[in-house]
Amino acid sequence: MPVASPSPAGGDRPLFCTSSTIVAGAVCGHHVLKIADYSSTKDALNGQRIDSRPFRVGGRTWFVEYHPNGSTPEASGYISLFLALDDAVTEPVKAQVKISLLDQYSKPVPSYSRTTEIVNFSEKGSWGYPKFIEREVLEKSKHLRDDYFTVRFDVTIVKDIHTEETPVITVPPSDMHLHFGDILSSEDGADVKFRVGSKTFAAHRLVLAARSPVFKAELYGSMKDGVTTTVIPIDDMEAEVFSALLTFMYTDALPEMKEQEESAMAQHLLVAADRYCLGRLKLICEDKLCKHIDKDSIVNILALAEQHNCRGLKEACMEFVRSSESALSCLNQESNPSVVKELMSLCIGGSEKVDRYPVD
Repeated sequence: MPVASPSPAGGDRPLFCTSSTIVAGAVCGHHVLKIADYSSTKDALNGQRIDSRPFRVGGRTWFVEYHPNGSTPEASGYISLFLALDDAVTEPVKAQVKISLLDQYSKPVPSYSRTTEIVNFSEKGSWGYPKFIEREVLEKSKHLRDDYFTVRFDVTIVKDIHTEETPVITVPPSDMHLHFGDILSSEDGADVKFRVGSKTFAAHRLVLAARSPVFKAELYGSMKDGVTTTVIPIDDMEAEVFSALLTFMYTDALPEMKEQEESAMAQHLLVAADRYCLGRLKLICEDKLCKHIDKDSIVNILALAEQHNCRGLKEACMEFVRSSESALSCLNQESNPSVVKELMSLCIGGSEKVDRYPVD
């Protein structure tokens, strides 16, 4: 059994404690692959293969092998998916791969999410699943929509096992957001109130001014003359949206919300973020809305992106329109204005393509 080291002579010097941990270093990354024009591959022969464009994950170049009608005779009637290394290597690359079918919310479908063991990738050969999903099952599911489906590849590259020193004192992560959240909910020290609809919210001028230049101007700057009343009215915003806005300003995070409410709330919060110059919140909302683009929401999200100068969200909408004939048809049927017509023409003549099948 281990024993303690003897104390130094005189006993007036402290013992220095150290610890270490044996760890296996790992580099993680993922790639989302959109397989479009599915119906055009239904007549593919068993064993026929389509390779994706190369992509980078974890510092390595990979590509996907897609077999629309199975990679082997036993897998006929199934979709086969494999990941292959596209780099020249002198030694095999150890990696673990998780292949997941994504639903309409870009979330992995648990019944079609599979993970390999840690395997060796070399220049030849690939790893994956010959019977990833039956074509008939996919065609009857909601995961095939507008003639495309999406698969996510999570790759964890395992590096050599090594020993690294572990600090004896572990510093916990910051919990400042919890304290600020408590101040908001308790209303302790609140010195300003807002009326939104039928609800009133108490807040702290310094916090709002520190987070938003617009609130700073309204509460302390050149615009403060109009906000000296006890309760400041907030127009053109729902109470639930303003509540979420305050939560973000105090905690730098959004409150939990139901999945079916996420898209609508993200749209409202994006408008609020733009109004109060909250850049990070605006990007968070853009990211959430990118995951909710479909043929029913495309027009509203596209117009919102244009109105509030959301370049990333606008490009995501354009890419969806370029890849979906039904979305393009939806745009054509809208009696909207010029902004949608202009964006539609930009989508048709867009300059960039995403990684999707068929491969040109």
